[in-house]
Amino acid sequence: MTPLERLLAHPPDLPVAAGLTAISDAVRGRGAVVVQAPPGSGKTTLVPPAVAVAAGGRVIVTQPRRIAVRAAARRLAHLVGEPVGGTVGYAVRGESRTSAGTRVEVVTTGLLLRRLQRDPELAGVGAVVLDEVHERQLDADLALAFLVDVRRHLRDDLALVAMSATIEAGRTAALLGAEVVDVPGALHPVERRWHAPPPGVLTRDDRGVTPGFLDHVAATTRLALDHDDGDVLVFLPGVGEVGGVVRRLAGVDADVLELHGRLDVRDQDRALTPGPRRRVVVSTAVAESSLTVPGVRVVVDAGLARRPQTDHRRGLAGLVTVRASRAAAGQRAGRAGREGPGVVHRCWSEADHLHLAEHPEPEVLTADLASYVLELAAWGDPDGAGLALLDRPPAAARDAAHETLRALGALDGGAITDRGRAIARVPADPRLARALLDGATAVGRRRAAEVVALLADDVRAPGADLVAALREARRHRDWRSSVARLERSVGDVPGEGHDGLSDDQAVGLVAALAHPDRIARLRPNGTSYATVGGTGAVLPPGSPLAGTPWLAVADAERRPGQRDATVRGAAPIDEDTALEAAAALWAEDDVVTWRDGRTTARRVTRLGAIELTSTPVGDPDPAAVAAAVADALCRDGLGVLRWTEPATGLRQRLAFLHGALGEPWPDVSDDALLDRATDWLDGTTDPRRLDVVQALRRLLPWPEAGRLDELAPERVTVPSGSQVRIDYGAGEKPVLAVRVQEVFGWTTTPTIADGRVPLLLHLLSPARRPAAVTDDLARFWTTGYPQVRADLRGRYPKHAWPEDGASAPASRGTARRGR
Repeated sequence: MTPLERLLAHPPDLPVAAGLTAISDAVRGRGAVVVQAPPGSGKTTLVPPAVAVAAGGRVIVTQPRRIAVRAAARRLAHLVGEPVGGTVGYAVRGESRTSAGTRVEVVTTGLLLRRLQRDPELAGVGAVVLDEVHERQLDADLALAFLVDVRRHLRDDLALVAMSATIEAGRTAALLGAEVVDVPGALHPVERRWHAPPPGVLTRDDRGVTPGFLDHVAATTRLALDHDDGDVLVFLPGVGEVGGVVRRLAGVDADVLELHGRLDVRDQDRALTPGPRRRVVVSTAVAESSLTVPGVRVVVDAGLARRPQTDHRRGLAGLVTVRASRAAAGQRAGRAGREGPGVVHRCWSEADHLHLAEHPEPEVLTADLASYVLELAAWGDPDGAGLALLDRPPAAARDAAHETLRALGALDGGAITDRGRAIARVPADPRLARALLDGATAVGRRRAAEVVALLADDVRAPGADLVAALREARRHRDWRSSVARLERSVGDVPGEGHDGLSDDQAVGLVAALAHPDRIARLRPNGTSYATVGGTGAVLPPGSPLAGTPWLAVADAERRPGQRDATVRGAAPIDEDTALEAAAALWAEDDVVTWRDGRTTARRVTRLGAIELTSTPVGDPDPAAVAAAVADALCRDGLGVLRWTEPATGLRQRLAFLHGALGEPWPDVSDDALLDRATDWLDGTTDPRRLDVVQALRRLLPWPEAGRLDELAPERVTVPSGSQVRIDYGAGEKPVLAVRVQEVFGWTTTPTIADGRVPLLLHLLSPARRPAAVTDDLARFWTTGYPQVRADLRGRYPKHAWPEDGASAPASRGTARRGR
């Protein structure tokens, strides 16, 4: 009997054990299964051994974070009674502990993606278990889609298991063609207590999580220590907030420990190992799932989470603090019930809880998608059209990613290039991979790898000074391991050198290569910066970089309500470095503007949105002048034109025909005219002198233009012989205002637009005052005219008022009543 079979013969008393038979049957039968089980039920511990026995071969188990990979492997290896690296092993970026006898290998999802790209068939692997798929990270969504594709086209024998406590089971099962195994029950009950912030205390403001709210979380933690037994696990959204609460808990009668992904392995292990004293473990989301913190019976949840979010228009990607979902809150609460009855203290009200989102928003809907699209392109499906994706990426984000990758030379059209494959092999964001590959030649492999490792770690540089952050990072062993791994991914670099460059120069050049759109120049007579990408930026107060003429900005964030982004990490550069790094964004253009009746033309050189030089141009291109006039109209409105009565009348007639007959008669609304300004302005250099009638006639369709006067005549001849102007701008229908006597004998209402539109007759008294309105003359003579005649004959006795207007002769002037 193998170690895994012995474990399954006498499994720990975990709720998921009741579902292992169903899971094994589904693996042997359909080959795909979705496992849904509550937090703490033992999914990560017992499902992989069951799958390994059922499927045969090695089983790969994914976890979203390195800390969870190591913890899951250690836990399972302990249960089978072997050291890590035997039956149970793990692999994370830069570290692997496996052997030929390894049956269960725990890896990060990103590592599985790289293996799939190298070997889509996963030779020697019998099954893949995707854990915590509910988190909807980009890597997890891609891994799921790629594995479904592998099962369909390459290996129908590869078993696939997706599991989570809060998975959208039905939807995921439909995508996989899988059975659902639902394991009810939890280890122990967890009591929920609610602690809304004190009145006036905001959770977040423009600067992030407020100090007042961190005070509230710390006070809730102290309350939990005083009233509940067991170690306390506190959830906060980020490393900065973790440190803030740790400082606020100084002096409590317990060991207060941090837990997050930036700690080295020894400090992480210390937080996960019980000691002689009571502990308070203050953690980011790394402890939310797949990670047991022994001894914890109490959870304090701040109710916040960090999610990636990208401003695609400004090219700024970063993390934002949001309310945690109800699913995440359930996962966190479950940490308190793993070893006995527990308590969760939630730092919000029960009423607020009802308004939380059910599930976290998928990263594909909010994050920067450059790495995502590059993975799709390397797989052979740049748009993911043929893949089983849980959610399709937004078109704007997808297009922005394609544009970024084409600028890096990673894509040609939609296909991946050789350079793109080289970039994809570097375990970093494509922009950072480009900086590593190109920077290695300029500053040397080691120095380029150091800078890229620094940028990849999302370090909060003190005063935004990346060079100071680099000097600090060199003291940490884990960071040095990342540098070595990146250095190996570069390979041989011809012409490598430039050892004489200072750290400032090296960091600045590599950061500029990574983000040429964020290169920034100090604005004249100011303290803020203009970036190549068009975003304003400011340094944090007290930054040693203040006043630096040029900066390579590696990281910046723009909060809602802020005009400029705040720089989080930058290094000084000179103008030559800026021009070298952003050479593809250099441009020279003639800029023509029209304002207050004057045309000015300049030849401008730019680095993106940064203007470098400007010189006058004496004879600008007429097309550019016309475009400048069109821009002026968009800015100042059509009112700057000379709208004579004929021009206004023609526009109204065209508007009528467009409404009545549609195409090809043109739309002449303000928006439409501004959109097509260059079509009808015809190179004019001064809109105030423009003949608007002739300009509008350029829009007339041919040959239909020949029927303009027939379809929308300016005037109509009435029975009296007068030619009366039609008012096309009076309302919804064209109006003919005419005295009643002049339409005597007109038995039907006149129409225009090929008989489709009757004129609205405003019938006037002899003094040209309104007497009646009608678009049905036949009915008017029988029902309306008798009243009009009775009202007006006494006031205008010199005019004819026959009893039957439909048969009476029309007249222009006065006539005796009997005539």
